[in-house]
Amino acid sequence: MAAAMSREPPGPPEGEAPGAAAAAAAAAGGEEGDGRARGGAEGGGCYLALCARPVHFEKANPVNCVFFDEANKQVFAVRSGGATGVVVKGLEDRNPISFRMEDKGEVKCIKFSLGNKILAVQRTLKSVDFLNFIPDSPQLEYTQECKTKNANILGFCWTSSTEIVFITDQGIEFYQVLPEKRSLKLLKNQSINVNWYMYCPESSVILLSTTVLGNVLQPFYFKSGTMSKLSKFEIELPAAPKSSKLSLSERDIAMATIYGQLYVLYLRHHSRTSNSTGAEVVLYHLPREGACKKTHILKLNRTGKFALNVVDNLVVVHHQDTETSVIFDIKLKGEFDGSTTIHQFVLPPRSIQPYQIPVADSSSWIVFQPDIIISASEGYLWSLQVKLEPVVNLLLDKGKLMDFLLQRKECKMVILSVCSQMLSEPERGSLSVIATVFDKLNQEYKKYLEAEQSYTMVVETGLSRSNPLLKRPVRTQAVIDQSDMYTHVLSVFTEKKEAPHKFTIAVLMEYIRSLNQFQIAVQHYLYELVIKTLVQHNLFYMLHQFLQYHVLSDSKPLACLLLSLESIYPPAHQLSLDMLKRLSTANDEIVEVLLSKHQVLAALRFIRGIGGHDSISARKFLDAAKQAEDEMLFYTIFRFFEQRNQRLRGNPSFTPGEHCEEHVTFFKQVFGEQALMKPTTF
Repeated sequence: MAAAMSREPPGPPEGEAPGAAAAAAAAAGGEEGDGRARGGAEGGGCYLALCARPVHFEKANPVNCVFFDEANKQVFAVRSGGATGVVVKGLEDRNPISFRMEDKGEVKCIKFSLGNKILAVQRTLKSVDFLNFIPDSPQLEYTQECKTKNANILGFCWTSSTEIVFITDQGIEFYQVLPEKRSLKLLKNQSINVNWYMYCPESSVILLSTTVLGNVLQPFYFKSGTMSKLSKFEIELPAAPKSSKLSLSERDIAMATIYGQLYVLYLRHHSRTSNSTGAEVVLYHLPREGACKKTHILKLNRTGKFALNVVDNLVVVHHQDTETSVIFDIKLKGEFDGSTTIHQFVLPPRSIQPYQIPVADSSSWIVFQPDIIISASEGYLWSLQVKLEPVVNLLLDKGKLMDFLLQRKECKMVILSVCSQMLSEPERGSLSVIATVFDKLNQEYKKYLEAEQSYTMVVETGLSRSNPLLKRPVRTQAVIDQSDMYTHVLSVFTEKKEAPHKFTIAVLMEYIRSLNQFQIAVQHYLYELVIKTLVQHNLFYMLHQFLQYHVLSDSKPLACLLLSLESIYPPAHQLSLDMLKRLSTANDEIVEVLLSKHQVLAALRFIRGIGGHDSISARKFLDAAKQAEDEMLFYTIFRFFEQRNQRLRGNPSFTPGEHCEEHVTFFKQVFGEQALMKPTTF
């Protein structure tokens, strides 16, 4: 196998094709395979899929060697040592980089610096060659040999656009690359026996396997020219090794960031406790400061060859023998034994939804962290994705489903559709289930509101200047606010009128209860929805009770809605006025609010109720009546003011100062001049 699909190539054992060992090691945990989809090996509903737009590269063959760089997520296809061309492609960058380089021997490892400005190529065990890709810079290679005598370079990692780490079998060497001078400057080095290493670009941490058994891991953290040694820790092997030889393989370890924390994942093929069968993944939490602790165990309940990915904060474990995968979410409740939490997989095993190409053999797939799958033999690179829609039908416990969905990146529309489903037949949930779901949503909503509030407070008090790191809270898709619920779920649900009205009202009140429980101010449109639903079903007694006992909080829009109900429920007028008085609203403001809602008659009744109808502007009311585009309404309002004029001045006509000429003209056009009121003489 000449094509080295290497994570970072260690020197191949004698007599083995270059890169073959690396290719095997690259598959974290067991082998490279992770399951070609067979339409869901154990039933439908694939919740994992390969991305729709993969990177397609020249497949590996004796002339073309393929490499993958985990930091830049780039695939290198190197033909004849680079002499007949190197093509670099990434998931993000759609424009491939193509160039040629001199064939100076077999390439063991090749990577760009972050930003693609400097290329590093390892061809021997003693040195790394560099080539600048900076405009107007001469295309001349320069070389850096490792400083430690008799050491062999296992590989290298770029930690920034100009900083690089050489990992040798005797330690690590941290360099700054000076592209203008075409040289490197040693920043720091550390001697330590190294069996193999691993790099997590997201957290800039390199993990070294040390000691004879290889199970003592030493992490180093890199940031802007500094190298820090983190606490070393020991991986508990399944049983005491019989001989003193390397017992922890690189293929059984992965590093990934999950929920913002760095974890080392160890695939233990046999449990330490004799009574449990099957492999497990042990998670060690690796903090910047303090000791590394074993925190989670993921039970696989099966044996065989496995591979690991991390997607959307979920640990995905692929099982080669059954060609299925399972997912684990460490945020969900597990069994806590006092020190570690034991998790079962969230969903039943399923295959990965197939990509639309004839994938010849998924056993040759290779996985890279966090979410990359490569088929070197077919020439494809995919990112793995989680599909949330199928999860809804696989996770029937709605509370657990919400806990799961709320942690996912693209969850909003799926959550809203689950809410709609649980309110409709055939999947209508009980009120207690609906209440649980509302509470989980509002808990997230409240968290965001509080974060936003404290941020605003800090900014307004000027404390933000002393804390430049203060960032505005990010509104994730898990924040489902009242307008989301109103627009996508509750208003649609009430309009359908499928459910019994008692259930409809109970659901609306349940949502309002949940908002109150989390001390979130209820928006008036939710109360309006309740009132409209009550009115539709003639439940005026219930409306009266809700208002009397302040179940529906006072607000001006609500008062206006009540005023408009007077014609079908006369007590609504008084209930509304009482509410406006409690809100100590100015009378003219009430009139303005009513007119803005086109409640012209309600406004007039209100003014008459408080005895202010002799002094109001006729034009304002006639304007509003005309805007309502209701001729009978206009007639009624016009006639009211004619009668007022007659009563106050003995003449129904409007005075020039009232500026009602256009309305008089309109009235005559629609109803004819004879409809105008004649002055009455006594």
